[in-house]
Amino acid sequence: MTENTTSSALTIAKPAVLKTKKLILLRHGESIWNQQKKFTGWSDVALSAKGEREAVQAAQMLQKAGYQFDVCFTSVLQRAIATAQIVLAVMEQANRPIYQNWRLNERHYGALEDLGRLYAVTKFGVWPILGCQVQFDAIPPTINAQDMRFPGNNPNYADIDKNILPLGESMEQTVARVKPHWDNIIKPQLKNNQCTLVVAHRNSLRALMMLLDDLTPGQVMKSRLATGRPLVYELDESLRPLRHYYVDKKI
Repeated sequence: MTENTTSSALTIAKPAVLKTKKLILLRHGESIWNQQKKFTGWSDVALSAKGEREAVQAAQMLQKAGYQFDVCFTSVLQRAIATAQIVLAVMEQANRPIYQNWRLNERHYGALEDLGRLYAVTKFGVWPILGCQVQFDAIPPTINAQDMRFPGNNPNYADIDKNILPLGESMEQTVARVKPHWDNIIKPQLKNNQCTLVVAHRNSLRALMMLLDDLTPGQVMKSRLATGRPLVYELDESLRPLRHYYVDKKI
């Protein structure tokens, strides 16, 4: 009798199945200005040939690992959009919705945009360049509202209040810009879908990593994200990270 009761109890007490949601962060492939070692920021430049190959390779990694996406988010910059389109086309998932938003744009580098690294140091000095690379709240040399590099002069941003468009951003300001999109757009989609792809930029993706992992300013400034390597976050039902890893480390 005791034996049967124990057996029955063991049969009923099944372990709970943990449902995970997957968020894949992908930094766009190399752009032509990455190749030329220029500050790019919000400047809308194309992928290099290498960048296109990196997008294909990322797609092949994801396909081999069996990923099926529900939705994709990108910035409004062509290097991110093209990467997303290549990835989904190679994976035969080109019918997945792609939502573009300026809040996922790269950090705006102000007066450094369109400048080579060495020339920028010659023009502005070492610390204005180095400082904004290593300090969370350091702002690069800024532009004025008449400069053509100011997004308020670009018709693509005509529907956005010019007062919230950047003249140059610190990493802290980039995180603040990305956060509303994460909270109000991406998170609700994640709750409704199981697998979400975000294709964006070094700093906007680092902002997401900071929000996901609750990184300190020092940690986020030291974080690295290679081009063309899908980074997977496994999340619980409350969207808390369980673990993260690069896809190429799992296949």
